[in-house]
Amino acid sequence: MGKKSNKLKKALDVFPDPPPDADDGLMDDLLAQLDSRDETVAQESANVLNEMQINKQAEQLETTSKQDAKDRFKARQMRKAAALAQTYGADDPAAEARLEKEAKDEERDIKRVCDELNIEIHEINPDGHCLFSAVADQLRLLSILPAEQATYHTTRRAAGSYIYSHQDDFLPFLPSATGEDGFGALDAGLMSQVEFRKYCDTVRETAEWGGEPEILALSRVYNVPIHVVQAGRPPVVIHNPRDPSTDDQVMDKRVVRISYHRRMYGLGEHYNSLRPRGTRSQISHALQNMLPAP
Repeated sequence: MGKKSNKLKKALDVFPDPPPDADDGLMDDLLAQLDSRDETVAQESANVLNEMQINKQAEQLETTSKQDAKDRFKARQMRKAAALAQTYGADDPAAEARLEKEAKDEERDIKRVCDELNIEIHEINPDGHCLFSAVADQLRLLSILPAEQATYHTTRRAAGSYIYSHQDDFLPFLPSATGEDGFGALDAGLMSQVEFRKYCDTVRETAEWGGEPEILALSRVYNVPIHVVQAGRPPVVIHNPRDPSTDDQVMDKRVVRISYHRRMYGLGEHYNSLRPRGTRSQISHALQNMLPAP
């Protein structure tokens, strides 16, 4: 503990302003300090991480890198550290103001894309099943699933079963809990067969959040592109069921559209369904555009 505390103190002295990059070793130590039983040490670590603005660094890494295993690991660790650190800043006016601004910026960016596509957010319950519920809602609208089957139960089972039966396609992108994403891990590691089976069972049967692997699996299961609207770049992430460069592919004109939120719903990541804008919403939107600018 003494060695890590000294390094933390050094970090506090050296980084009064956000540094240009997050050092891997320092990041490991700061994450360790966040888990400290000493509330003062944990708070100091949180302050450093908040000053480092690592969410912005993670976003830059996600959008500009070649996304090899090490970069994916580093970006995920940054996101994890940022989320944990911000929980300690709940009573900090500066931290609250920063989070509020980020939430408003995200809302504005997503709304702009929705306006361009003439779609609107349909709120999905933030219960851990949001990705699967959002996709189920879209599949019902597209008449791909009947209403009685358009639930997260259906899409969870579909995603988990597809990933399990296509291990070679997904295993390279699923880090081991004791490797790449493990606490203090330094190297990328892949899941063992036991971990892989457990992962697929978790997707099928629990309220564990879904992400990129599950979106790709659902796109392939239902043979439909899934477009994810988000803040930042790119504004729309496209998941195709097959390689779009293949000559014999005839893409269905039907598209599943969902939105991905990092800030609008607190610290937790969240997905909503994006439905075609209704007549009432279209009228309201048109009236707003007619009003003079403030």
